[in-house]
Amino acid sequence: MLGGNVFGWTLNESDSFRILDSAFDAGLSFIDTADIYSTWVPGNTGGESETIIGKWFARTGKRNQVTIATKVGMDMGGGRKGLAGKYIEQAVDDSLRRLQTDRIDLYQSHEDDPTVRLEETLGTFAMLIQKGKVRYIGASNYSGARLKLALETSKRTGVVRYQTLQPHYNMMEREPYESDLAPVVAEYGLGVIPYFSLASGFLTGKYRTEADLQGRARGGGAGKYLNAHGRAVLAALDTVAAEYGSTPARVALAWLMTRPGVVAPISSATSVEHVTDLVEATKLQLARASLDQLNAASVPPASRAATV
Repeated sequence: MLGGNVFGWTLNESDSFRILDSAFDAGLSFIDTADIYSTWVPGNTGGESETIIGKWFARTGKRNQVTIATKVGMDMGGGRKGLAGKYIEQAVDDSLRRLQTDRIDLYQSHEDDPTVRLEETLGTFAMLIQKGKVRYIGASNYSGARLKLALETSKRTGVVRYQTLQPHYNMMEREPYESDLAPVVAEYGLGVIPYFSLASGFLTGKYRTEADLQGRARGGGAGKYLNAHGRAVLAALDTVAAEYGSTPARVALAWLMTRPGVVAPISSATSVEHVTDLVEATKLQLARASLDQLNAASVPPASRAATV
């Protein structure tokens, strides 16, 4: 899945159009965004990514050839947050307007809202599906216990259930997904679409020293991985990439696509070269020995210590 968090952040409108054109032409027709993208940029109010994607739809006429996913719930400022029914009804209309479309293919709860009864949230989603505004729903940033409760609530009440889970999961962030969420995913047959699949760009190998972080908008997110564990993971990626005549980014994504439950990693692109990495990753078949090497290198230090 093509991540839309960079549209209106590190990419302006024209550069975003260029990436969207390139990705679509290469066969990447599943785009993930959120209403909150990108409120963290000075002067932005939220919805910038959706607005750019909507303008691209209007410009190209590609809407019916693209699967679009967006999210609701995170704090956009001015009281715009949460999963109360009334708010979701307003938020979905705002997203539809910005996206210049009449339906959202996958509408996701961006984070859990324990202040609202699950019955209310899920009932509202069911109504939106009945109205044709939404096709399917998913969850993001839920704990295993709350995700299971939401799924059981759907089962008990007979309303629509979450079909997908969007967790933070990659070679540098294997927990808590593997211990807390993966068992629920397996039990209920959810499709997993991890975000930050390349660990904010760290797994591309472009951040290897503190100097590499300077002047990079996303450098702060990657900087926390510049430690012994992170360097060990990069070394394993370098070794496997060399064996396949590939790149660390492609190998990291190919590894993620082999993980239980994962159906489509989400990764953004800020250049045509990045798009090429995403496409080529789908074609890379890693041998068991390579996967074992990557698994061993990426075991979290805490997990490794617990098994000693």
